Amino acid sequence: MSTSAAARPLRVAIIGAGPAGVYAADILTKSNEVQGGDFAVSIDLFDQYPAPYGLIRYGVAPDHPRIKGIVNALHKVLDRGDIRFLGNINYGRDLTLSDFRRFYDAVICATGAIRDADLDIPGVQLDGSFGGADFVSWYDGHPDVSRNWPLEAKEVAVIGNGNVALDVARILSKHADDLLSTEIPENVYQGLRASPVTDVHVFGRRGPAQVKFTPLELRELSHSRDVDIVLYPEDFDFDAGSEEQIATNNQTKTMVKTLTNWLVEDEPTGASRRLHLHFLHSPVEIHDSAETPGKVAGMKFERTELTGDGNVRGTGEIVDYPVQAVYRAIGYFGSELPEVGFDEKRGVIPNEGGRVIDEDGKPVPGIYATGWIKRGPVGLIGHTKGDALETIGFLLEDRLNLPPAEDPSEDAIITLLEERGVRYTTWDGWLKLDAHEMKLGANFVNTSGNAEVVRERVKLVPREDMVTISRGD
Repeated sequence: MSTSAAARPLRVAIIGAGPAGVYAADILTKSNEVQGGDFAVSIDLFDQYPAPYGLIRYGVAPDHPRIKGIVNALHKVLDRGDIRFLGNINYGRDLTLSDFRRFYDAVICATGAIRDADLDIPGVQLDGSFGGADFVSWYDGHPDVSRNWPLEAKEVAVIGNGNVALDVARILSKHADDLLSTEIPENVYQGLRASPVTDVHVFGRRGPAQVKFTPLELRELSHSRDVDIVLYPEDFDFDAGSEEQIATNNQTKTMVKTLTNWLVEDEPTGASRRLHLHFLHSPVEIHDSAETPGKVAGMKFERTELTGDGNVRGTGEIVDYPVQAVYRAIGYFGSELPEVGFDEKRGVIPNEGGRVIDEDGKPVPGIYATGWIKRGPVGLIGHTKGDALETIGFLLEDRLNLPPAEDPSEDAIITLLEERGVRYTTWDGWLKLDAHEMKLGANFVNTSGNAEVVRERVKLVPREDMVTISRGD
């Protein structure tokens, strides 16, 4: 920054108002340099959605109240008033990187990863083959996803052994009435209520000791009413690598113990739905049938075996399961941001510790990344705090050499948005929308026939309604 720029607050734009973006803003405002008076900072937090919270609002299953509790911490940060939220702004359309560089000294990309990683097998394009991330967006009331979802299958395959796979399987197998106490939108409740599903199969390529989900996710499967968990003895193989993992990792030990206990102790109860957990299955092909051409009719897997080090190899044995829908939940993948470099293989913005780098590996002055778009979609939500701490540390190191904004006034970006007719939303607008959703919950009329249902809130889905309520139009 120039001498004149140093005399004013450092202007920082953060693109993405999910946990990664909010953590970055919070860490910067609480840094020793800012708190000690070395310099002042002015932060604008942008999001493509009218509401804040990103992954917490649109990527976490509605029946996860403890994880949703992170919202309370994020709310406290944004409610302080020292970080400005600007929502319903589409990067690349409403504002470009050139716009951000004109009004800000530094730009932090915190856009996360919202699309499904590819599964390159035959038949993935068939009708009835879905991305797990797309399904999550639907049941979480994403404003840009169709209100309807084709829940027509009795037998379903879910590919993956991470938390998202278990979320997808649990929501598919759970009775809709048992989700009424959550914030699910009405269209999601009605869709799940009409689902004819009887069996949901979850497939993992490796063994029980190599699963990627957490003990909390696993235990929640057993809390579903009228759903039997089914496991298979032939899937419980433990090589030397597995035994070492069990002995040295308490999380693995807990999950293997839980799975083994279910295998040995749980008897079928005659529940109307079943959730099957399969291990040592590698996906080979999704296929249709002569009776249903172009539609999913089954899925083939190659049985695998452990190789002694916790990895697996194919056995040549092919098994075929009759299913009418397949959900791919093998991971998320980042999306490219216009004018910013992108690693097509890893789905991230190329960076070193959060400093964005160009094709020659040199830092791009004033451009940073944090969260999943920085390191890929791995780890729990809380891990983004460490990401943000690292990124903000480098921004603080660089602050005296950042390219100064051409127009750093806080009103300048608002003037541009209004000139372009962008119906942006604000934190005050979110408080209005939040109150509206709470009122929908309080006014909920229970037509399920079950006992009284108390609903804290009902999530609003249509983007236009969210914007109108937020803006008071």
